[in-house]
Amino acid sequence: MQSSPLLLEEPIRMSSILEPSKPSFFPAMTKIVGTLGPKSRSVDTISRCLNAGMSVARFDFTWGDPEYHQETLENLRTSVKSTKKLCAVMLDTAGPEVQVVNRTDRPISLQEDTLLVLTPDQNQEATSNLLPVNFTGLSKTVKKGDTIFIGQYLFTGSETTSVWLEVSEVNGDDVICLIKNSATLSGSLYTLHVSQIHIDLPSLTDEDKEVIRTWGVRNNIDFLALYTRHAEDVRHAREFLSKLGALKQTQIFAKIENFEGLEHFDEILREADGVIISRGNLGIDLPAEKVFLFQKAAIYKCNMAGKPVVITRVVDTMTDNLRPTRAEATDVANAVLDGSDAILLGAETLRGLYPVETISTVGKICAEAEKVYNQDLYFKKTVKYVGEPMSHLESIASSAVRAAIKVKASVIICFTSSGRASRLLAKYRPTMPVISVVVPQLKTNQLRWTFTGAFEAKQSLIVRGLFPMLADPRHPAELTNGTNESILKVALDHGKAFGIIKPHDRVVVFQKVGDSSVVKIIELED
Repeated sequence: MQSSPLLLEEPIRMSSILEPSKPSFFPAMTKIVGTLGPKSRSVDTISRCLNAGMSVARFDFTWGDPEYHQETLENLRTSVKSTKKLCAVMLDTAGPEVQVVNRTDRPISLQEDTLLVLTPDQNQEATSNLLPVNFTGLSKTVKKGDTIFIGQYLFTGSETTSVWLEVSEVNGDDVICLIKNSATLSGSLYTLHVSQIHIDLPSLTDEDKEVIRTWGVRNNIDFLALYTRHAEDVRHAREFLSKLGALKQTQIFAKIENFEGLEHFDEILREADGVIISRGNLGIDLPAEKVFLFQKAAIYKCNMAGKPVVITRVVDTMTDNLRPTRAEATDVANAVLDGSDAILLGAETLRGLYPVETISTVGKICAEAEKVYNQDLYFKKTVKYVGEPMSHLESIASSAVRAAIKVKASVIICFTSSGRASRLLAKYRPTMPVISVVVPQLKTNQLRWTFTGAFEAKQSLIVRGLFPMLADPRHPAELTNGTNESILKVALDHGKAFGIIKPHDRVVVFQKVGDSSVVKIIELED
């Protein structure tokens, strides 16, 4: 049976902290998004990442060409087959990213208290005194005294690999800056970010659209990560996806990266399917003492809306080190306690030396934090926020979660075709896993038959506590007379095989029977 969760408010035996964590099939309820790249694209490494707990693979199109990413995706598919672990695909667009172009690939040393010219003339060679940028409107955007950050993979916080500049003068198309800290920039591309300034470029660029139209359509991407400043950005992207066949089912996750996204957060949340809190750029736009406040407020709003929220930039030092810092380990735990659905790893798995170990470490920290998550307090807050009258489905879903906790069920099994019922269960943060049995539906456009279900199953891989399995399409999700015993047996066998269901456990089953939603409590025999 599911053991009672320990609360931070309760006394903790200090000696128990030294006891090793028990391994389980589900390393954590919180999901992990891993970015695949040079250090994590082989079949062997991806397989180990999946076994370590990665459930969503992110493909970052700010670098690399479609052919490179296609090879990586084919390796992912091979790994999914060999490990028998589902993995969703997220396409992350470049968006209106201003970049410094270093065609020589030689490291560039920048010296504190010297002047540096930023020019739109990309024919110029990058040097310690001049950097070409890919945005012609920079001089019209900034003014004297503005702050500019430059670094590889966004501002890392390391004063040796990123540099911050202060605009001293605007001279025609050139921007002359004072270097505020010494740093060495290495690589061919660096991101440039102007603090709290609107960059007049579209959120979905022509290059982004071409990638989605070709690579995205070819691979039926599950998620699109979109640089978002206004709700209109999401509406525009959704309209674009709606014209691309199967991609009308692709979920849009709004990346909140700057002050504009923060100011329009509520409207963006209403339009988006989920939110990614991109703390790298936010850490530049916001004062350091305000970052935690936005994180907590944004996560709370996403939780109450029942939409998944993803946190980035948690264990940057694991790019080069086998262990996180104390602050990073605490940061991961606090993200879980705040209510995050998933942790997104960027450079740590893209170019990091220890991609598998990073995923494993983050998963273990998440699992420990989940043991002391105050579900009772969260449940009461959510019910109060939703208010009355609740929708019929949400009322039954919240009751199912409460029943599962009261009877100490080991798992909740939810039958669904759209995924909505299982997402509502997850909204109330049950302390036990939810096995989301996605039952495909047969559809036709008068030209051919197709089954739905694959998108719905994989899109739950980013939601905290949901673990999907695809059911036999011959079994309907909405039944006319009672629980379908054969499909329930498959789900129970699935749970037993992975050690989350044991003899004499109690299991809560949530499904539709005709026009009604039914909650059933089952006590298993030997």
